[in-house]
Amino acid sequence: MIPSSFPAKEEIARLTARMLLDIRAVHFNAETPFTLASGLPSPTYIDCRRIISFPRARSILMDFLAVTVMREAGPEAFDSVAGGETAGIPFAALLAERLGLPMTYVRKKPKGYGRNARIEGVMNEGDRVLLVEDLTTDGGSKLSFVDAIRDTGAQCAHTAVVFYYGIFPETIDRLQSHGVALHHLCTWWDVLAEARESKTFDDDTLREVETFLTSPRAWQEAHRTD
Repeated sequence: MIPSSFPAKEEIARLTARMLLDIRAVHFNAETPFTLASGLPSPTYIDCRRIISFPRARSILMDFLAVTVMREAGPEAFDSVAGGETAGIPFAALLAERLGLPMTYVRKKPKGYGRNARIEGVMNEGDRVLLVEDLTTDGGSKLSFVDAIRDTGAQCAHTAVVFYYGIFPETIDRLQSHGVALHHLCTWWDVLAEARESKTFDDDTLREVETFLTSPRAWQEAHRTD
């Protein structure tokens, strides 16, 4: 079923943050920072892959993502949905079902045998493809997927994620310079606000998280151990 009537964007952001906290996808640790894929430290970590194990939250969040995409891009903006390997694949499948569209997925690199393709499924020249992933930090990983889609002759001008960090100012510019618009449900700022409201974490931890979110690069530099 294609969703058509849902809360305003601000309320979707709040409810999404609440659900991510409820399913314990949000991790804050100011004393022993997490190491991100970049190798840099962070007092925050989010595990959006947990969403697939919680049917009620999963269903609501995918409805939210469907209506967000239709509101911001238009109900007839896409011909198919593509998931980025690997975290984006289940969300792309769930979103494609809601939008009534075909689904493909994009490999991070060719598998090295057979067709040696990066696109799995049917993607046609000229198709308007929505790229779906679980989250984005600085937008960099999305560009490789976008290029793989465009290499088929299809178009890719939009990407949708459940979670957008919202703290690195270069992210939107990087995507826009590549001709890609970003659609998301919530950011770290929404999660921080909801964590404070629900008192999910202690005040000292939340203050340190806010310091990081306000100036992430400076915080990371100050907490590097290499």
